[in-house]
Parts: sequence; structure tokens; C-alpha cells
Amino acid sequence: MKDFLRDQVLQAVATLQRDGQVPTDVSTAFVIERTRSKDHGDFAANAALLMSKAAGKKPRDLAQALVNALPATDQIAKVEIAGPGFINFFLSPEAYRAQVRDILAAGRAYGRNDTGGGKAVQIEFVSANPTGPLHVGHGRGAAVGDSLARLLDATGWKVSREFYYNDAGQQIENLMLSVQARVKGVAPGEPGWPADGYQGNYILDVAKSYLAGDTVHADGKDVVGAGDPEDADAIRRFAVAYLRREQDLDLRAFAVVFDEFYLESSLYSDGLVEGTVQALIAAGHTYEQDGALWLKTTDFGDDKDRVMRKAQGGYTYFLPDVAYHVTKWKRGYVRVINEQGADHHSTVTRVRAGLQALDIGIPKGWPEYVLHQMVTVMRGGEEVKLSKRAGSYLTLRDLIDEVGRDATRWFLAARKTDSQLTFDIDLARSQSTDNPVYYVQYAHARVCRVHSQLADQGLAWNHENGLANLHRLENEFELAMMVMLSRYPEVVDTAALNLEPHLVATYLSEVAAAFHGWYHASRHDDSKFIVDDADVRDARIALAEATRVVIANGLDLLGVSAPESM
Repeated sequence: MKDFLRDQVLQAVATLQRDGQVPTDVSTAFVIERTRSKDHGDFAANAALLMSKAAGKKPRDLAQALVNALPATDQIAKVEIAGPGFINFFLSPEAYRAQVRDILAAGRAYGRNDTGGGKAVQIEFVSANPTGPLHVGHGRGAAVGDSLARLLDATGWKVSREFYYNDAGQQIENLMLSVQARVKGVAPGEPGWPADGYQGNYILDVAKSYLAGDTVHADGKDVVGAGDPEDADAIRRFAVAYLRREQDLDLRAFAVVFDEFYLESSLYSDGLVEGTVQALIAAGHTYEQDGALWLKTTDFGDDKDRVMRKAQGGYTYFLPDVAYHVTKWKRGYVRVINEQGADHHSTVTRVRAGLQALDIGIPKGWPEYVLHQMVTVMRGGEEVKLSKRAGSYLTLRDLIDEVGRDATRWFLAARKTDSQLTFDIDLARSQSTDNPVYYVQYAHARVCRVHSQLADQGLAWNHENGLANLHRLENEFELAMMVMLSRYPEVVDTAALNLEPHLVATYLSEVAAAFHGWYHASRHDDSKFIVDDADVRDARIALAEATRVVIANGLDLLGVSAPESM
């Protein structure tokens, strides 16, 4: 609808330009927005306000000239000028009937656009340390990150999904020591157990597999358990491969697929971390103090300078992040989005400062970040504690096994990322209207059931007749349904622009509520949804089918299925 109205205004501008009333080089960056009140119409344009100075006219006078120059169309009932010069459009029912036709013509393509122009964007998400199975917090990152990727793909971006494996550093050393202890028969709490060891039962599974000489396939190669309790390097390689495979299985169960996997260890083996240090030194943004090497991050907006290389040796964690992002830039990703937990908040400024300090053309504010808050899981009114070290946390696969992939993905993506999320297992499992994903999926299944009921009665939907008789749908529920469906392309655009996939879930809940309300109202008025009047019947099914298309398309953006029966 916004595109249609924008085109109408542009035609009016072109007419005024031909008449010499508006300069040919006037800016056309005006916006079309839905009004907050129906008293002000359906949409408003600020074109006259934007162009009045260049045209040398008062905004209201220019607005009137634009209104007079609008092309004739049966989709606009009337136009009013409001306030300092806004142009308010009151649309006719035909405008929304046209949207139903567009939905059915476009099908799966409805709501998609080419805003991104085929430009490359990389989205990094999950990026968990390979020290254990993925927990529910990782699951939220996976649900949000994959939904972002789907949204950007739907809006014309060429999307690459990347997983960054933190397979280097102290946590990997703790993993090796934990598995080694288990290999030697030492259990948590016993003498010889490492102080920061991982205590989960999965560590014992890794140790048994290593001793058995099992072969683990991860990252395109096989790693064989050497069985030697003293070979720390062999244990480390096997443990990392084993747990990377486990995480791959978690992601597969969640239907999340990555295009690239990047190893932190390669930053060291390829000399990229040390190369980044030398480049920062050469750029003049470092200094030594107390035996440590510091980066002047305060030059780039940080509240204090940060240590890059510690006095006792070794790099702080943000330096390899800087080196890693340099590889992203050199790989040609002009746009990069990192979806991470809120605990990464402190690294945002430091990483950006390091990239600016290199002075290699990276713009300010690159990369973009989407940070999600923690997840609290409830069952039976009590919190399910998440504790990786104690081994008592709920894994992502545990959650999927309990409530299913669809409910898990919906609940983890359906809330604004900067809000803490309470995941109610009992609600997610329930088959009731209180469960939002069930409510939305049931709306899709209900439309499919209408088609089945039609066939059971020996009837067939006449698609063309339905489109030709949309004017027969005149009650408030049907008109509201059409208006609701027309919003979908805008929701997709806004969700992609603001990196907020929860907007899609919120919208789908509204669509489902509108559809169920219409369905029940129709049965109340006519005793049945499938009426004898063929024209009304076909028109109803056309609107119902358009609803099904929008729901299916929206659910796909969240990685949730659209079942035909429930």
C-alpha cells in the first residue's frame, strides 16, 4: 500500500514539474506512514512539507497542488490536507481487495522485496565455545540470528551465516584438563580434579569415547581418540571435535544451517593476531605501561584504555576479536551483524575502537550488534536452573525434545531481544489459545481444513470467481482482515530494518486473532463458514487463502512450520 501511494504522489510531483511548479531536482525522500487515528485517514504523506522550500510555496498550498495533480484511481476514497501540510489518504475498500489479489498472485513471494539490492551481509550468531552442548541462551541466539538472516534474505540481501568457534584460550585448556581427569578415572570433587573443570556428565562421555578410540567427524575431518591419558594435545583435539559435533547436532535439531565456520585457533596459527598487534603499533595507537601493551581505545569513545597484551604474556580476549573482524572486512563484508548475548556488551566499544585504530577504511559503527538478554526457563511454576559447570543446565536439545522445534523457535524469537525472556515449558507444550505459536499455526490449519470441508461437500473453490466477488465481503471482520493482511510487507520491512524479528511474531498473533474472530463471526451469522451462495463462498475462501499465505510466509521467517492439520 505504501508503494502504491508513493507512486501516486510521485506521479503528481512529475505533473507539477512539467508545469514548472516544482523544480526537477527536488528531493523525493518523503515518507508514507500509516496514521495513528482513522479520523486522519489510512496513510499520510509529508511530501509537501519536504518540498515546499525548494518549490517556493507554502506547505499547505503545495499540498493542495499535489492533491489536485493526483491521478484518478478507485483505490483512494478521498484525500485531505491536515496540519501544516500533511496529505491524508482515505482508502476505499477496493484498495484492500487489490491487496488480496496481490497476495494470491504472489504466493510465497508476497512480502519479499529487493531493498538490499543483492548486497552482501554476514550474520554471526551462536558462536559458542566448544566446551559443552548448546544451552537455552545459545538457543535464543540461534533463533534470533537465523530469523534475522531470513528477514534480510527476504528484503533482498545476500546473506551469509557464520559460526565463530572459540577453540583457543583458557576455557579449552580447562576442557582438556577435565576430560583428561575423567580419562584417568578422576571424578569431580576427588583429589586431582582441576579447579575450574567442567563437571557435566557429557565430559565422562567424551572421555569414554576417547579411550574407546572412536572416530569423530567435525569441520570436514575425522579425529580419532588416541586413548593415551598423558597426550594432552590429542585429548584437546578430540574433546573439541567431539563437542563441536554435539553442537552441530543441536543446531541440526533446531534447523539452523551455517554457511561458514571460523576457528579462533586459526587466528593464531596464521599469525593474524600478532599481525593485528603490529598494525596497531604502527598506527600509533598503543603504548606500554607496567609491562603490558595497551590500546588507546579512549581515542575512539571508550571510557578507558584497554590492555591488549598482558604483562605475564598472552592476549586479552578482545584482541583476537579485532583480528577476526579484520578478516570479515577483508572478505568483502561491508555489512556485518553480530547476534550475541548481552554479556558481550562491553566488547562492542573495544572491538570497534580496535578496528578504527587500524585505519583501514572500516566505517564507524561497524560491525552492527544485536544483543539478547538472558533466558529463564520455567516448568511447573519453578525455575529450571542453568549451570554449565554443575552440569545441571537445560540444553537446547532437551528443550526441543520437551516442547518441539516450532514452539522452541517461536518462544525464543518472539520477544524483543533487549528484554529478558521467561520460557514457560508448560505453556509451550499446551494446545490452547493461550499458546501463541499453537494459536497462529491453528489459524493456518483451519484454512486448510476449510478446503478439505469444501471437497467433502463435493464443492470446489472457483479462484477467479472469488477474486471477482471480493466486494461481497462487507462486514467489519472481513474488511479488518483485509487491512490486517495489507500490513505484512511493511512488517517485514520494519523488522528487517530494525533487526527485530519479534515484530513478525507479534504481527502473526494479530493476524491469527483477526482470522479466528472472523471465522467464528461468520459461523454465528450464517451457521457455517461455507455458505450456499457461490459468490460469497468463493470470496470468503479467497480471503481465507490470502490469510493462509501470509501466515505461512511469516512463520517461515521465524523458521516455524505451517501445518495443514492439527
